[in-house]
Amino acid sequence: MPRVLLVGAGKMGGALIDAWLEQQTVRPPDIVLIEPDVSRAKYFRDTYSLYTFEDPEAVNTGIGRPIVLFAVKPQTMDEVAPMYRNLAEQGSLILSIAAGKTTNYFEKILGTESSIVRAMPNTPASIGKGMTVLYANHNVDSEQKKQCEVLMHAVGEVRWVENEELMDAVTAVSGSGPAYVFLLIETLAEAGTEAGLDPMLARDLALATVAGAGALAEQSTLSPSILRENVTSPGGTTEAALKVLMADDGIRSLFSEAVRKAVVRSKELAG
Repeated sequence: MPRVLLVGAGKMGGALIDAWLEQQTVRPPDIVLIEPDVSRAKYFRDTYSLYTFEDPEAVNTGIGRPIVLFAVKPQTMDEVAPMYRNLAEQGSLILSIAAGKTTNYFEKILGTESSIVRAMPNTPASIGKGMTVLYANHNVDSEQKKQCEVLMHAVGEVRWVENEELMDAVTAVSGSGPAYVFLLIETLAEAGTEAGLDPMLARDLALATVAGAGALAEQSTLSPSILRENVTSPGGTTEAALKVLMADDGIRSLFSEAVRKAVVRSKELAG
């Protein structure tokens, strides 16, 4: 594994550092952190003995060909990315987790011969339960793909798509998906409170039910639809509730429209 030049140590960047070191994916001497926030940089320097710099110009000489991982906000990328053109031209792999920034965007800034991988992780990565989907441009070789898989697998599952346009759908389902699940927990707890439960009990029931059902679906050999049917007794309480949720204007149509809107917005943000 080459050295990793991590640009940004916010929530996702910090989660990656924690996971890499805990799982020994990357050794501390092989991580170089670019972080302008002095307090954040000091934390990672003092806690993990990482090399930290505020300015990439300080490390562009003598670092070789590291994997450059962009973990900064998309709106800062116009300013940040050009600073790494020299490394890209020298053959460094560019791995970006900046939402909405396409490989074509980076090729225009870093050069059309640059090896670029676009990643879409989601927030459960912060506890090692994330899902990251990757797309590689035509310059990325099989070894570089393996390196990206190793780095991102530290925070959860990894999948690839061969068509970059699918990253908009990935964003809508997986990237934004945790918010949908959090909303489900909220609304289920609120409904329980309206039915007479103590608010804290309703919250605990909703949270445990969603977490448990998700774990069951993940571990089971049965499809989610079969699992749902197994819980639904004819004429029972679950069937009564599902008749509401599965009506023509129910959860299926709402999710379909929600994902469609998110896809449209993702395309807009990508330009």
